Amino acid sequence: MASKKDLDSQIARLERCELLSEHEVQQLCDKAREILGKEENIQKVAAPVTICGDIHGQLYDLKELFEVGGKAPYQNYLFLGDFVDRGLYSVETFLLLLALKVRYPNRITLIRGNHESRSITQVYGFYDECMKKFGSINVWQYCTEVFDHLCLAATVDDQILCVHGGLSPGILTLDQIHAIDRKVEVPQQGVMCDLLWSDPADESGWNQSPRGAGFLFGGDVVTNFCNTNKLKMICRAHQLVMEGFKWQFSQRVCTVWSAPNYCYRCGNVAAMMQLDESLHSSFLIFQAAPTELRGENQPKPVDYFL
Repeated sequence: MASKKDLDSQIARLERCELLSEHEVQQLCDKAREILGKEENIQKVAAPVTICGDIHGQLYDLKELFEVGGKAPYQNYLFLGDFVDRGLYSVETFLLLLALKVRYPNRITLIRGNHESRSITQVYGFYDECMKKFGSINVWQYCTEVFDHLCLAATVDDQILCVHGGLSPGILTLDQIHAIDRKVEVPQQGVMCDLLWSDPADESGWNQSPRGAGFLFGGDVVTNFCNTNKLKMICRAHQLVMEGFKWQFSQRVCTVWSAPNYCYRCGNVAAMMQLDESLHSSFLIFQAAPTELRGENQPKPVDYFL
């Protein structure tokens, strides 16, 4: 196992966009699986905390996020998944977050997004990036094994449910989330899939999702779920929001998006939700990292689907 000094060195190297060796990646992923495997399906997080949405391999914008929000361990962070795919630096981004998790396990919480999946990463860039940077599938395999150990949700002071996508018609209580066997590849349907893929919508009740996975859920569904489980609100990611965050259903649902200028062309700002000790929310808005901080000779991004 790497020492704290070794981890600090790895974090500094990843922040400089330097690759770790394959052996270092294997060791880091092994330790991360050990730590993540002990966490619950719904990890309990204490306020104050800063909640972040999708990152999608935008390493320099993740660094900008920490510049604006404060660095770990001085701030308590909860990331809502989709660490990889579409951006240029999914490898460095995911490994940096893993290294921070291993170094400061009680200050960084990572939950699974729909892109933390073998099938999705083979389509949207992470698999290809691993092959290009390491010349084999080994690093991709180490990382996807970690995906299976990420928790599915988190609660902040037992009052705010944080999840990547949304709700499921098959889940009425939080206990049903606890009962899921999460240490598997994301299924194509079912309650685990729904948590990672579903979206809020203006229509009431449950409706078919245009994504082909998960469901659309209305404000009435959210009200019933929050009342049943004594929740104040639901915080989620999964959808691009040009303003960085979006409230719905009388502030019962908030979508947070943390990848500025998504895919290096969307022109959106990004946001983080800050919750204080009383669970009052505020937002930090930030722009994409300046060009001069992004290093030289950046490759052209692959034109994956938005």
